[in-house]
Amino acid sequence: MESKEIIGAASDKMSKALTHLEEELLTFRAGKANPAVLNSVMVDYYGNPTPVNQVSSVTTPDAKTILIQPWEKNLIPAIEKAIMDANLGFTPQNNGDQIRINIPALTEERRKELVKKVRAAGENARIGIRNARRDGVDAFKKAQKEGMPEDMAKDGENDLQKETDKFNKKVDEVLTAKEKEIMTV
Repeated sequence: MESKEIIGAASDKMSKALTHLEEELLTFRAGKANPAVLNSVMVDYYGNPTPVNQVSSVTTPDAKTILIQPWEKNLIPAIEKAIMDANLGFTPQNNGDQIRINIPALTEERRKELVKKVRAAGENARIGIRNARRDGVDAFKKAQKEGMPEDMAKDGENDLQKETDKFNKKVDEVLTAKEKEIMTV
């Protein structure tokens, strides 16, 4: 196995960890309505747990409101229950046709709680990056046993570390931006 292949594979895993973090951070609300906060909400749809956005239309008519228009009216109670069970801090209101969620302003305490969750998500991404780096280092050691010159393996490990540092820096940038977004009143 060649040095570039090992670094490429590790870089790909690191990129996936960063992408996962970015997607996860979309589900944290930062004071304004965002349909992505409901991505984790699963509705019991004929016995199958189904994402709310697959059984209804989820829109944001204004900055403080999320509107859920179920495709079947009989799903309204199930969607309301799923939102309450998800413990997102919302109280859904229905008018018989649709569900409206008014996004309350975040309290200082809730903001700090969200920042802790953001940091935990960031740490999970860093763990994914470290695991990809470890796998890459192991691949270099294996390649060295199979005949790769020692200096080539060491250079590869150094390049792998540079790649790891680059991804950790990106994670820090993403986290800083999200924390700033959450703490901005």
